[in-house]
Amino acid sequence: MLTKALSVDGLPEIMDSSLVVCFGEMLIDFVPTISGLSLAEAPAFKKAPGGAPANVAVGIARLGGSSAFIGKVGEDEFGYMLADILKENNVNNEGMRFDPGARTALAFVTLRSDGEREFMFYRNPSADMLLQENELDFDLITKATIFHYGSISLITEPCKSAHIAAAKAAKDAGVVLSYDPNLRLPLWPSVESARKGILSIWDTADIIKVSEEEISFLTQGEDPYDDGVVRKLFHSNLKLLLVTEGPDGCRYYTQEFSGKVKGLKVEAVDTTGAGDAFVAGTLSQLASDLSLIQDEDQLRNALKFSNVCGALTVTERGDPFIMENFPLVFKSKKEKANNDRIFKRFDVNGDGKISAAELGEALKALGCVSVEEVSKMMSEMDTDGDGFISYEEFIAFAAANRGLMKDVAKIF
Repeated sequence: MLTKALSVDGLPEIMDSSLVVCFGEMLIDFVPTISGLSLAEAPAFKKAPGGAPANVAVGIARLGGSSAFIGKVGEDEFGYMLADILKENNVNNEGMRFDPGARTALAFVTLRSDGEREFMFYRNPSADMLLQENELDFDLITKATIFHYGSISLITEPCKSAHIAAAKAAKDAGVVLSYDPNLRLPLWPSVESARKGILSIWDTADIIKVSEEEISFLTQGEDPYDDGVVRKLFHSNLKLLLVTEGPDGCRYYTQEFSGKVKGLKVEAVDTTGAGDAFVAGTLSQLASDLSLIQDEDQLRNALKFSNVCGALTVTERGDPFIMENFPLVFKSKKEKANNDRIFKRFDVNGDGKISAAELGEALKALGCVSVEEVSKMMSEMDTDGDGFISYEEFIAFAAANRGLMKDVAKIF
């Protein structure tokens, strides 16, 4: 197993990684060009590739990891476009299959004014639902470190049987199973079938990521913020249970410990792909070093990084595949080194956070000396309003302001 290097500040650095195979759906999203309107009111839509497992595969590759996608698309222009996009993003697409008799799935996405989404799907049946067990690339599956999947592939046959066979082959080969239910109620025949279907494979997973809403759904309305409720979903084989809380960060549960990692406060433009970016950030690190799960300090550092990945994604509109920041926290090792150097220069006291006074001194060196300029910069970077700039807040700001950070790097 490869061991991940940690930078001086404790942020996991992606040096190399083992293979993560993502299984499930890949489709075309039609996203409205204007938020806050119903599908009928939207004047125009932009097509973009989508599907949670495929998003995760792309995210891992963009973070420098190794990923592959297994699923089925139509033998049509959309299907070939999706296969090409995976290849362009350095995702192994050898496990993709093309169905000559079914179309690639389509989804129309409504963006509410708060950046949240609603979906209308066209499948009946789409190619992703028709993947068969005899079409699976078992060699690819069994050489993975992590096999990641959702629940949509459990809704109908023959894909359901293919999913179960793939997961069993992975488990038998010692591959870690990662599960993000990704609840999409409109795709299930009924509410009860969705709950039963999602829970049908719950006890086989080693890693599970769920949202607060999914906990409420699976526990039939119980409080998702109650640790006792969450612990009901923990099973004896589970190594890590993650609960995402949007801008508030995430909670983590293992057999030995549990806790919460604070999120980053950013202005949400479009939440599309935020959860997928979080998963990609998490799995890209665990694939390189699964022992992170056993060390709470290292796990917390890893999840800080995952939170940054998710936060950066919501600051742009569009599909994760075409977002510059999904979840590309650093474009290169040089950029990371420059950002680390600048942060340490700003952090005069060396306590891992930047105060307003420290920021003022740094900005003075840059020629920005007015109180207003210091206050403005502080408010932009201190997203949680605690009076300090954490490393996570700093790198999120840096990723969103790459041109500015290049100029700063030249001075420092």
